[in-house]
Amino acid sequence: MMFETLHRGDRSVYVQYAALALSRAGYETKISSDFDDRMYRAAVAFQNDNGSAADGIIGADTWSALRPYLVGYRIIKAESGDTIENIAARYGTDAAAIITANPDIGEDIAGEFVTVPLSFDVVPTNVDYTSALTALITDGITARYPFVEASSAGNSVIGTPIGVMKIGTGDTEVFFNSSHHANEWITTPLVLRFAESYAKAYAFGGGISGKSAAQLYDSRTLYIMPLVNPDGVDLVNGGINDNFFVNLTRGISAGYPFIPYPSGWKANILGTDPNLNYPAGWMNARAIKFERGFVSPAPRDFVGTAPLSAPESRAAYEFTLEHSFALTISYHTQGEGIYWKYLDYEPERSRAIAEELSRVSGYETQTTPSESGYAGYKDWFISYYNLPGYTVEAGRGENPLPLEQFDTIYAANEPLMATAMELASELSI
Repeated sequence: MMFETLHRGDRSVYVQYAALALSRAGYETKISSDFDDRMYRAAVAFQNDNGSAADGIIGADTWSALRPYLVGYRIIKAESGDTIENIAARYGTDAAAIITANPDIGEDIAGEFVTVPLSFDVVPTNVDYTSALTALITDGITARYPFVEASSAGNSVIGTPIGVMKIGTGDTEVFFNSSHHANEWITTPLVLRFAESYAKAYAFGGGISGKSAAQLYDSRTLYIMPLVNPDGVDLVNGGINDNFFVNLTRGISAGYPFIPYPSGWKANILGTDPNLNYPAGWMNARAIKFERGFVSPAPRDFVGTAPLSAPESRAAYEFTLEHSFALTISYHTQGEGIYWKYLDYEPERSRAIAEELSRVSGYETQTTPSESGYAGYKDWFISYYNLPGYTVEAGRGENPLPLEQFDTIYAANEPLMATAMELASELSI
């Protein structure tokens, strides 16, 4: 892991991550973008306690020492006389968590490398998200719960991997994706929190939203693509360090002064909207958006030069073709609505499932407005497979939604996701 070097007085999303790690490590600091005096004192104290030069500068060595507090685990080499129980006590964690993270571990562990989960949940809900943080979280979840598999579905414009997590062994496949739109990034921690909660429930014999995690795991296979548009999210939250792309997006944005930069940015880093780039009425979407002036790369609403011209859309499209999803959910913000139709397509059970998702979440079922009713992932999935596909608009307000809404959003959507998995048809494509 290599983040930029931080000094007192700096302001960035990476300051948030350092503050998060310091706080999790037990050092008193405020989690914010400002590297203030309080955080400086916490950094010096951490460095003193961890054998680093106590200069308050967070460089490579300090980031390395902070890494366990971002991924949620550390790897140690067991010494003579070590047991799972005394390692758990040493690191303030639980023996069952260590056993879960090391499924092949035996009784004589001297000399063995042991993954030690730390005492907190991996997924934070008090910092802004970037592709780098998402990768660390994925690492943490898969290390703590080795039955969760991670892979890549492709790469973004810049070359950032578009990650996927797989949970379960059942024949019925379900797909959740989020953050097609850059300034709707709060949906990334939403699905990641669900992944972690589900994995934890399965590991320890629990349930999720009243449903048996073991039964879901054995009968369903869930795939989650938490960050479809990594470059766009990085731009919105200050995670892009490449001046070429920063200057490119500033130039694009200058042509649309009514859209705030970067908070209004929904597109990929080249100005194509990934959720207007699927082969489902793409020409209709093009006509609608061109009439509104989005005829070239833009912060939002440019449909691209052709269907699937955006590598992010193509990655989700090709990943879908490789699988047999019985049901999909695409997460967006905002409006607390569930869109379930495309044109006159009404796949079997899709309305009934939508109504049940509405009941458990409190979100309303809605019909997609005509001006945004084409070329989205949901539209393509429904028209291509004639199976239930949904767009869920989480939360309310102006994008990007504040993290203060996260707990409310999650409370509505955990039962929605668990119910969608339960109700997914067992018919394969």
